[in-house]
Amino acid sequence: MRENKIKLLAGTAKSDITTDKPKTPVMDPLYAKVLVLDDGKTKIAIVTMDVTAIGGRKISDGILYDVGEEFLPELRSRVQNKLNIPGANLLVNASHTHPPGRLLCDDNQQVERVYDAIDRAVQNMTEVKIGSGSGREERISMNRTLNLKNGKQWSLRHTNPSPPDEEIESTGPADHEIGILRIDRLDGTPLAVVYNFACHLLFGDARGSITANIPAYASKNIEETLDNDCMAFFIQGAAGDAIDVNFKNFSIKRDIKTLGNMLGESTLQAYKNIQTKDAELNIISETITVPRRTDIPEKITLLKQEQSELLNSLHGMTLNFKSFLSIYQSELWLGEDMESLNKKNINKYLKNINAMEKLVRIQDKVDTLEKHQRINKESGEDTIDMELQLIKIGDCLIVSSPAELLTEIGLNIKKASPYKHTFVAAYSNGYVHYAGPAADYDKGGYELTECLIAPEWQEIFETKTQKLINKLRK
Repeated sequence: MRENKIKLLAGTAKSDITTDKPKTPVMDPLYAKVLVLDDGKTKIAIVTMDVTAIGGRKISDGILYDVGEEFLPELRSRVQNKLNIPGANLLVNASHTHPPGRLLCDDNQQVERVYDAIDRAVQNMTEVKIGSGSGREERISMNRTLNLKNGKQWSLRHTNPSPPDEEIESTGPADHEIGILRIDRLDGTPLAVVYNFACHLLFGDARGSITANIPAYASKNIEETLDNDCMAFFIQGAAGDAIDVNFKNFSIKRDIKTLGNMLGESTLQAYKNIQTKDAELNIISETITVPRRTDIPEKITLLKQEQSELLNSLHGMTLNFKSFLSIYQSELWLGEDMESLNKKNINKYLKNINAMEKLVRIQDKVDTLEKHQRINKESGEDTIDMELQLIKIGDCLIVSSPAELLTEIGLNIKKASPYKHTFVAAYSNGYVHYAGPAADYDKGGYELTECLIAPEWQEIFETKTQKLINKLRK
């Protein structure tokens, strides 16, 4: 039976892809890391990149500038023609680290450096065994969507204030699972660790430095602990509505090193319990077409009506901020003994402030919708293509999407999957902006306001994903 034994080969390599002319400090270098797997029948390459998006330049209206739309097809063509890896068997995942400016080297160097890493990984293949497992990390991420008592949603963002506490019902779902692939050489030494986690990498440090953010420190922790030239690969999950738990805590300094070490330690803790074995590979890829949204004019009209009602609710007041603050602070000491006139003035001022905060949020939403209406119109198309790629590695399934998937969508994929361990690789093989639950489009949350695609996308995406899972298992 020796001839039927699976011989799985793996190779790793990385390239520095940081801009050669940084305009802000470089806190840590940005990498493209490559894992190539070959079981004799199927050959795949997984590339993880410390970038915001793969090919998001046009669809983001230049905000996510670094990686252009030609990067992925050019890289796939070169890999297929020169390395004999089918272009469709290349998964490229963006960590979604956010830019304080230009992050990457120029376009042709991006392709050159990533291809070079793939080439070196192919040249350094060694026989391995693979195991999959999962851990948990609940100290880093939370859902930034607040479900309000009026049935609407409010997203925690730095561009708008939080709603009054008494209006909040609950927060949205969170996914604290860490999906882990352990890849060992035949002598038992670690070659690679792939870890999948949902964390929105919004800010680095106060200086606005270029950084790979939380995964930089998590990967360093893993690699230094395991040694043996082990390489750690971070695959971003369904993090569209995720933020770190201290996002709105302005009394402490943001500390991505501590958050990264937490993620690394939790990954290592689960990693120790994973057993490796022979594993077969399989991959399937298909492009679906989803409709662009057409309801933007209606949404803008409703928001402007709400805006008008809030403006009409504003009333004249005696206090300015200085006098308000003085009386409000004294109220904390005087309590019920405070004069009723002061209480009346305080309440009127607070009511106006609350209206102003809502007006700011509404205007931000109107501006966003008008921008996305223009993007959809200038595309000249009624639909957007989304590539779905499913990769089976032993007992593990990786499901990719080019969208910023919201947590609920990622959890749906995992729940519906028959595989022992399922990873959701959002921000992969392209970029189509946010993609959230169809039921939330009328609730006013930030991510659904940002959606370029119509709510029908969810049924199309989830139905096709399930069909591809079933096809992959045959």
